[in-house]
Amino acid sequence: MIDDTPDAEQREPDAKPVRVIRAEELFGDQREVWIDLDGVRYRLRITRRGKLILQK
Repeated sequence: MIDDTPDAEQREPDAKPVRVIRAEELFGDQREVWIDLDGVRYRLRITRRGKLILQK
């Protein structure tokens, strides 16, 4: 797994560590999930080429 989050010394002094969720944990055996943010649903899906697309 490549973690390209900023190193601790590059973050704001009081910033909390960034939470990393592996795609396998989020998607399971599916190719898409729906995310609800303040009553608006977003579709996050994995393309055939292994890229992520977020759609409103």
